[in-house]
Amino acid sequence: MKLNCYRHSLWKIQLCWSSAGRTVPMENSSLRYEKLAGELAGLISGGVLQHGDRLPSVRRLAQEKRLSVSTVVQALRQLEDRGLVEARPQSGYFVRRPLAGRAAPQARPTPEAPMPVDISQRLVRVLQSGMRPGVAPLAAALPANELLPLAMLNRLYGSVARRYPTALNGGSHVHMDEPALVRQLVRRSLAWGGPLAAEEFVITNGCTEALNLCLRAVTQPGDTVAVESPAYYLMLQLLESLGLRALEIPTDPRSGMSIEALDLATRQGSIAACLLVSNGSNPLGCVMPDDNKRRLATLLAARNVPLIEDDIYGDLHFGERRPWPVKAFDTAGNVMLCASFSKSLSPALRVGFVAAGRYRARLALQKTIISGGTNPLTQMVLAEYLESGAYGRHLRGLRRSYERQVEAMRAAIARHFPEETRITRPEGGYVLWVELPDDLDATALYERAIAECVAYVPGELFSASGMYRNCLRLNCGNPHTPEIEDAVRRLGEVFRAVKA
Repeated sequence: MKLNCYRHSLWKIQLCWSSAGRTVPMENSSLRYEKLAGELAGLISGGVLQHGDRLPSVRRLAQEKRLSVSTVVQALRQLEDRGLVEARPQSGYFVRRPLAGRAAPQARPTPEAPMPVDISQRLVRVLQSGMRPGVAPLAAALPANELLPLAMLNRLYGSVARRYPTALNGGSHVHMDEPALVRQLVRRSLAWGGPLAAEEFVITNGCTEALNLCLRAVTQPGDTVAVESPAYYLMLQLLESLGLRALEIPTDPRSGMSIEALDLATRQGSIAACLLVSNGSNPLGCVMPDDNKRRLATLLAARNVPLIEDDIYGDLHFGERRPWPVKAFDTAGNVMLCASFSKSLSPALRVGFVAAGRYRARLALQKTIISGGTNPLTQMVLAEYLESGAYGRHLRGLRRSYERQVEAMRAAIARHFPEETRITRPEGGYVLWVELPDDLDATALYERAIAECVAYVPGELFSASGMYRNCLRLNCGNPHTPEIEDAVRRLGEVFRAVKA
């Protein structure tokens, strides 16, 4: 196969694309424009195309890539949504100024002593105010309904209910897990470094219950749990509700929890458990490298410290392959892997699971005592949806949507927030962690933002010790509409007014 290459001095770019007149297999149009967008994005991130460079014209791209003009335009619009290129009237598309200046936040020193947790009341007020009518939905990490397969799930509910009319008869505190759903989870675990054993699984009422059961199974009130810093506020709420203390471990926005700091913290045997999100960490969005996951699993197993791993964002990665959880590197049954389908299918399903390793019996006992079996009808619906293959197809589109929305939000923040603002670059999920200049207090400014009908979650709610007052988390679960853009602009004006 011949390769035709060309170089244009104005573009500072050399592109090598396949031609030679051979027949090119037809692909789905969405995959073709996604592929082109990915190639151009790679050239930009690699520095081959730099700020101010003009991209090849739409017509030339269409000719060179054997694509339709509309497919090329779709690809360029996607890059525009992600803040990588900009259209100039009568001139074409140009590479935007990078969000450099907008550096990623840095890991911060954390308190050396475990802290009691006291955030629930403040968090409830923040989340309630963020749900008021007319307030832009940038606080709670919820996906937009239009991104979810709700119609198909509703049809499945009707179909399953007709075929299994006795599914809701009675209830069970003994046989709680639908075999069909467990079978599908075992099959899916092949992508998690598995397969995991069916006997490990406990079906739960969402990921929150899964985490709660794990904590109850391995801790007692007054114990200390090692957590990321910043940590997902719901995890801190669980610690608070169970009378547990949090030891914050420094967490890097690119590589996750510091293994070195965790090593020091666990040497004295005072840590009862470790709780983290290794893939698409909330709020940082980082994916821990495999080598760190392996070291983490080995370290905690050697010191008999159970690891409770929340992998709810694992399926929502932005990379080419799904990242393995720490569970994949666990040879001692020491990791309890928790997840649900709330972020990918519907928060209302309330179906999650734990692959509990050697703690399965303890965890199942806690599940029996606290809530009994999870809704069997919903378990059957989810099992049929997974078996149909629809979930894999849905995830491919959903991941692209979330990635576009995150990039569009990053670009909007770069346009509207104070110059010194730092922004994470997530590798999965749909939240952004934003670090404002040091002299801005996101907690103190929250009421001003609500007055402008914009919500967010102040950074101090992600810390047991009240750190990160100049930080905030934004939800990117909604398509980046003009209304969302305007909300980010108004929020930026609130912060800029204090800086002025």
